[in-house]
Amino acid sequence: MNDQAQTLRDLVSSRHDLRPGARTTKIITVTSGKGGVGKSNFTLNFALTLQSKGFKVLVFDADIGLANIDVLMGVTPKYNLYHLLKKEKTIWDIIHTGYNGLEFIAGGSGFSDLIRLSEEQLDYFAEQVSQLNGHCDIILFDTGAGLSKETLKFILSAEETIVVTTPEPTSITDAYAIIKMVNNMQPGIRFKLVINRVTEPKEGKQTADKITLVAKQFLQMDIPTLGYVADDSNITKAVKRQVPFTIAFPNSPASYNLKEMAELFVQGQAFEPLMNQTAGMKGFLSKMLKLMK
Repeated sequence: MNDQAQTLRDLVSSRHDLRPGARTTKIITVTSGKGGVGKSNFTLNFALTLQSKGFKVLVFDADIGLANIDVLMGVTPKYNLYHLLKKEKTIWDIIHTGYNGLEFIAGGSGFSDLIRLSEEQLDYFAEQVSQLNGHCDIILFDTGAGLSKETLKFILSAEETIVVTTPEPTSITDAYAIIKMVNNMQPGIRFKLVINRVTEPKEGKQTADKITLVAKQFLQMDIPTLGYVADDSNITKAVKRQVPFTIAFPNSPASYNLKEMAELFVQGQAFEPLMNQTAGMKGFLSKMLKLMK
C-alpha cells in the first residue's frame, strides 16, 4: 500500500504554494469542551469580522452530524462534504457563499465517513482540499464539541486551535480537559482562549485565569486569551432571524468584542509566503493523512 502522506507530498510539491510571494493560508481549528457554548456562532462572526478587515476567509464546517453554519445564515447548500468524499463533486462545487461574500463548506454527514475512506478516496480528498491553499488567507475549521476522533485529527493538524468556553464551571472544566488531553497526546499544540457570554470583562478575565493558571502549573503551557464576548441579547435575536449578529447588529457589544479579537488575532499572525513543509495547507494535510493511516 502506498504511503498516503508521501502521495500528498508528491502531489502538492508541484503546486503554486511554494512560489516566491505566494499567499500563505492559515489553518485554524475552533473547538469547545462541550456543546452549547456558542462555538459555531463565534466561528461564523469571527470569520465575517476578519473578512471585513480585508482578509479572505473560508469556514469549513466539520461538526459531525450537527453542522449548522448554514443554518445560522439561513442558507441551504446544494452540496456538502459528503458529495466530495463520494467523488461526486469537486472542492469548488461544494463551496457556497453567505453574507458579505463569506465562503463556507457545509459538513453534512461527511466527516463521519472520513475514517472509512479507501486509499483512492483519501487521495482524492487530499488532492481536492489541497487546491484551497492560496485560495484564501484563513480557513476556520468549526469542529464538533468534545474530543471525538475526528475533532482530534483537526486539532493535531491545524496551526493553532481556538477553544471557546463560557464562565459556567462545567464549561471551564471541559475546556481544560480537552487542552490537557491533547497536550498529553502531542505536546506543543498552540491554543487560544475565547470566553463567551460574559456579563462583564472582569468575569471573562477570571474565567480565563482559571484555565491559564492551571495549564501553566500542571501542563507547563502558556495559553493566551484572544478575548471575551459579552452576554448580548442581540445574539439570540440574530440567531432567530438567521442573520449573523455582526451583520444584524454591527454596533452591539458582542460585535465590538469580535472587532477587538480580530485585531488582536491579526497582530499575532504572520501572513508571509509559505516557505516550509509544516505550515499552511501542505502541513495540515500531511499531518491529517498521517493520523488517518
